[in-house]
Parts: sequence; C-alpha cells; structure tokens
Amino acid sequence: MTWIEDWLTGRTQCVQIQGEKSGECSVESGVPQGTVLGPCLFSVYIDDLEGELKQRRLDVLIKKFADDTKGAKVIKGPEDRIKMQEALDCLCDWADRWGMSCNFSKCKVMHAGKKNPRYEYFMRGTQVSTTEEERDVGVLISSNLKPSAQCSKAACTAKSVLNQLQRNFHYRDRITFLKLYKQYVRPHLEFSVPAWSPWLAGDREVLEKVQEKAVKMVTGLKAVSYEDRCAELGLETLQVRRERLDMALVHKYIGKENQTLFRMMSANGGARTRRVAGAKNIASKYARTDIRKESFAIRVVETWNRLPDSVKLTEKPESFKKELKKTKA
Repeated sequence: MTWIEDWLTGRTQCVQIQGEKSGECSVESGVPQGTVLGPCLFSVYIDDLEGELKQRRLDVLIKKFADDTKGAKVIKGPEDRIKMQEALDCLCDWADRWGMSCNFSKCKVMHAGKKNPRYEYFMRGTQVSTTEEERDVGVLISSNLKPSAQCSKAACTAKSVLNQLQRNFHYRDRITFLKLYKQYVRPHLEFSVPAWSPWLAGDREVLEKVQEKAVKMVTGLKAVSYEDRCAELGLETLQVRRERLDMALVHKYIGKENQTLFRMMSANGGARTRRVAGAKNIASKYARTDIRKESFAIRVVETWNRLPDSVKLTEKPESFKKELKKTKA
C-alpha cells in the first residue's frame, strides 16, 4: 500500500484570488479534493470514529455523512448527561489523536422533547451553543421536529424560481410549462420529502399553493378549479405525489431487505392487523404522538398494506411505479 503513501506525501496547496496567488504550503493532513480516491480514503480514515464509544457502552447514536458527524441520546437525568458529555470528550480525543481539529463554532446541540432537561455540554472547555433549527443534508430540522420550517423554505425557493420563469417566459404553452416546472420548480418542493412530509393542513397548503400558482400561469387553460387544471395538464397534486414517493421508497427498502427499515417496521411489539398477513405486508410499532405517527416508518404502513399484492410483488422499481399509478392507494 506504499503507493497510497506516495500519492499523499509531498503535496502542497495555495490560494488564488483575482489573479493574485499565495505562496505554497505543505498539506500535512486530509486528502486531495476533487479526486476519485479521496472520499474513499476519508471514509476509511474516520471509520473507527465511534469505536471507543461502543467500547465504553455509552449508548450514543453516531451518524456520519462526509465530514459531518451527529450524535444523539435520550436524556432523562444527570447520568445520561454525564454519558453524553463523556461521548463528546471521546470524540475530541479521537480528533486530537488523528490530527483532525474540531471547529467548535460549528458544533451545536439541539434539545428535542417537552421534558428535555436541556443540559449544557462542553467540548474542550468551550460550551456548545444551542440551536432550535439546523440544516441537515439540505433539510431544515427544528427542535419541535415539525416540518413547518422546511415547508416554508421549500415553498419560498420554489416560488422564487417560478417568478423568474414568469418574467422570462411570457407565452407559456403546456409542453414548455411542464418541462420548465418539472425540471426547475417541483424538485424544490420534493427534495428528500419522505423525510419531512408534512401532516398539518397549513404546511400542506403552503406547498400546494406553489403548484396552484404555477398551473394558473399556463396559457389557454379552460378549467377553473385547481384540481381540474392539474387534470388537464396531466399533473397530480403534491400530496398524491408524496404518498407515491413514500411507497416507492418502501418498495426499494423491502426489495433490498433493508435491515434498518425492518427494525423500524418490525412486527415485534407492533400492532398486528388482518392486513399484516398479506404478501410483503408490514406492521408498525405503537405511536402515541402525532410526530411519531407521521414519521416515515409509521405513516407508510397502512397505505402500503392497502396496495394489491400484485403491485407489492413487482420487482423492478420502474414497473412498480407504473403499477402504482394505476391504483388508488
């Protein structure tokens, strides 16, 4: 493996701004950006990040995505707070040991739950700041776990793009509109939507009104109501599309026998119904709060179980989507 060492050794970097170039300095850590091998080596480098936490049995959930790391733990009292603080100390020790410094100004803690004691946490003597809203892989997460902020953000971005299209395309025939809308506007309303699908009527309306405004922009539509305009254009409401995106994701997980999904939708400790016995049917765990009931693993169960067995047994994703459109799940 000396070729990897040769590839990483002796590299330098510099900064160029408006034609002015800085002097070169040696790169003593990290991997070259823009390379194919770089992300792979970085993943190997941080693979054991949570190893010490598991050895100490601190019971802290660690999730990594590129160079972002998130930790979570149920905090019921001082003992849990001590374990969470110990986990943060372990992560700092790991970073120091392997030459990766933590940016404490970007480290934040989010307290979720009405009964959360909201303890303070520290990293190398610096108190971790508290946040009520944070972006995670492009999705806004709020401390109350409701998707209202994400809905407002998605609708605002989509309306901004829609206004640009309105200013630049004065005659909007159906073919042109559908291409522009599907490519530039609707993706903002559906980005990672299975993770934040809204259940409050107000949040759903915020998103739906963007598409309602869009269909009114089409030249020559005779229909009056929003639903009729969508039908004339061959569009579905965003709510219908969200349900179908949910079903497509469940089909993908079940087809790959995703263990994480199976744990979330396990029949063990869940409420069994007559529909659970069907082909590839699932049973959800008990949910008390609306936030839990509307989470992906819970809300999709009844809709999925109502699908005909012939649809659920479809193997190819594209074929499943075609069969799904023929049903009224």
